This record gives sequence, structure tokens and C-alpha cells, in this order.
Amino acid sequence: MTVGYSMAAACAAAMLLLMVTSQPAHAQRLSLAERVARLEQAQQSQQASNKDQQGSILVNQVQALQSQVQQLQGQIEVLQHQMKLLKQSNKDQYVDLDSRLRKLESSSTPAQASSGPEAAASTGTGTSAAMTASASTTQAPASPSSSAEPAASADPQAIQQEYNAAFTALRNGKFLQSSRQFQTFIEAHPNSTLAPNAFYWLGESYYTVQNFDVALKTFQKLLQLYPDSEKAPGALLKSGYCQDALHQDDAAVKTLNKVVSRYPGSSVANLAQQRLQDIQLRQAN
Repeated sequence: MTVGYSMAAACAAAMLLLMVTSQPAHAQRLSLAERVARLEQAQQSQQASNKDQQGSILVNQVQALQSQVQQLQGQIEVLQHQMKLLKQSNKDQYVDLDSRLRKLESSSTPAQASSGPEAAASTGTGTSAAMTASASTTQAPASPSSSAEPAASADPQAIQQEYNAAFTALRNGKFLQSSRQFQTFIEAHPNSTLAPNAFYWLGESYYTVQNFDVALKTFQKLLQLYPDSEKAPGALLKSGYCQDALHQDDAAVKTLNKVVSRYPGSSVANLAQQRLQDIQLRQAN
């Protein structure tokens, strides 16, 4: 009896010991599972955070690209507008030059055909870089010398031939030769009735090859010496054009407004108003 009780007690104690010793391992297995789950959740959370950051970066990049595209579109529109103005300016130049040359060819003398402010209205800015380089070596015309031979004592036919030769060179596109011949004519015949015309076409020869600085001085000299000549309106208009080409905006606006106020309703006034609008449009852009 005692032996049986002892064996039962021993079995119970063994089972209790087994249960006690096995509990930490079970608890440890549960702890590892929780840790793995937590790690998986942390990894998923990190991945989601990385995706959000990458999405934000992509959105910022797209917005930056859109802004750059808008800026480029604006620049393209400005360039297209400038090209349109340049094409129109060149078209006006050739149309006006052709019109003036037709008038000159149909007249009896170049002097008669070039009179009046309408003959002075040219809106172009030149033809070639090569002619610009050749014209850059020229100088502004000197003031007519008081010791020059009076027109009355010279042969009118010879004077006319000198003028015609200079004008023919201009009409044939020989601008450097024409400018030299007109300078020689002005110095030799300052009192000739053709002198204002010679000054004007000398300025035109410089203007056509984009030698705007010398052209401006020539037109201003004409206005100083012959303020009441028929070439004065055209010379004043072209002075404003030269100042515009030289980026002297304030001076150009002042000169062109003077053309409008002095010669209202004339062709030079209309051309001056057109150039004023071009300047305002350019400044607005």
C-alpha cells in the first residue's frame, strides 16, 4: 500500500516537473512569432513610406517639368512674334524700295523722282553682313565747305551727271561706291539744289547696310543744314528708325512723335505711328 502510494506520488511529481520545464519553451515560441509579425509589419510600413516618398518626388519632378515646358512655350511665342515682325519689316522694305525705284525709273531725272516725303519712307533694316562690314569703314559726311565752288559757276549738266552716277550706284546695290560718290558730291556742290537729296540718299546707303550710327549722323546733318528741304520729313523719320535700331528707345519715341506732330496725315506720319506701335509692343513683351 505504501509502495503504491509512493509510485503515484512520484508520477504526479514527474508530470508537474514536465509541465513546469516545458512552459518556457512554449512561451519562447510565442515571443518569436510576435517578433516576426512585428518585423513584417515594420517592413511593410517602411515600404509604404518609401512608396509615398517616391510618389512625392515624382510629383515634384512632373510639376517642375510642366513649369519648364510653360516657360519654353512662352519663349517660343515671343520668338515667333519677333520673327513675324522681322518678316513684315523686310517685306515693307522691299515693297517700299521697289516702289521708289519704279518712280525713279519713270521720271526724267533722279532728283525729280526723289522729291517729297513719300520717297523717304523705308522701313527695312539692311541686306547683308558683307555690305555691313564694308560700310563700317566709312565715316559720317563732313560739313560742306564754304570754299566749295558755287553751283552757279559750275556746269549744271556736269553736276547732274555726278549726282546721277552716285544714285545709279545706289540703285545697283553698290552702297560703298555710292556713299563715297555722294560724299564727294556734297563736298564739291554744297549749294546745289541736289545737295539735300544727296545727303538723304547718302544716309539711305548707310541705313540699308545697317550702319545705323553713321546713317543717323547723316540724316541729322541734313536736318541741320537743310531743315526746310523736301527731304526733311523723310530724314526725321529715318532718324527715328536709326535710333530704334540702335536701341535708343526713348530718343526714337521722341523723334517719331515729332514726325507725327509736324507732318500729320502724311505718309511719314503713318509710318512713324506704325513704328511707335512696334516699339510699344516690343517693350510690353
